[in-house]
Amino acid sequence: MKRTLMTTAAAAALLAMLTACGGRASSNPGSQPGAGNPPASHPGTNNPAPSSSGGSAGTELSGTVTLDGSSTVGPISIAVAEEFRKVHPRVDVPVGISGSSAGIGKFVKGEVDIANASRPIKEKELEEARNNGLDPIELPVAYDGLSVVVNKENDFLTCITTEQLHKIWGPESTVTRWNEVDPSWPDAPIKLYGPGTASGTFEYFNEMVNGKGDASRSDFTASEDDNVLVQGVAGDKYAMGYFGYAYYAENKDTMKALAIDAGDGCVEPTDETIAAGSYPFSRLIYIYPSRQALERPEVKAFVTFYMENAGELAAQVGYTPLPEKMYQDNLAKLK
Repeated sequence: MKRTLMTTAAAAALLAMLTACGGRASSNPGSQPGAGNPPASHPGTNNPAPSSSGGSAGTELSGTVTLDGSSTVGPISIAVAEEFRKVHPRVDVPVGISGSSAGIGKFVKGEVDIANASRPIKEKELEEARNNGLDPIELPVAYDGLSVVVNKENDFLTCITTEQLHKIWGPESTVTRWNEVDPSWPDAPIKLYGPGTASGTFEYFNEMVNGKGDASRSDFTASEDDNVLVQGVAGDKYAMGYFGYAYYAENKDTMKALAIDAGDGCVEPTDETIAAGSYPFSRLIYIYPSRQALERPEVKAFVTFYMENAGELAAQVGYTPLPEKMYQDNLAKLK
């Protein structure tokens, strides 16, 4: 599947811009997403025009629709926001990147209209939302294949078992060198990079590898900004990290994704294995609006537009689209 990707120079410019803006990406013209946001450029004028039944061009729709949460979902939400504003230029759609748990935390308190999440909302979070008079709606937007990556110059590792990952990443791990995992691997230090504890990707990985969402060794370089993790792995021959597939897809020239053996042989992350669920770390990623927020016409129009265009835009920023029926089911939830 062809994707439109951000150049390194553009990414650097966006990083500087976000730092200057205090850590929030916006879909306003002249304000681009920065560090921790999409690893790919957004659709340009050469791409097919997205569906716009959320409202026709020139409609006097105005206001602000706020999103916050997952750095994994962020690339899709920002791409959708930018295309939506071509139709509704008077609607501001800022997208914050604070991690799934932090974004959901803001959402259930009514501080943002929509949460971006790389994991399902938890029962205690649902309860808090309902106590605050909110009725969340779960809308899957794409498939992601959480990718375990190593430096491109790593010449000894192409596949890793979940047992080996646990030996490296488990909370009790004392492993500091590669040959401590497998004697045939080099006697060289492992440099580890992973998401921070507010990340849904952190929780998902640890549930799959260590049996519990918060069960992880703590002596690794952690960041909610996936671009920091990318740079860390790209800069060290003996590094390992993990993050959403789109960030790997954008940086294939500096790193490689490992095939994962969860007991049934080595499976690489690809669009096909992720969509089929044969890749062990395949998962759905989501947005969560509330039914109360959808009563505002600008929010309803944005979420409708999102579901009508998520498949195309998810593919362009590096994720695997859902079957069309799932997007239609999502649209039915908005009625």
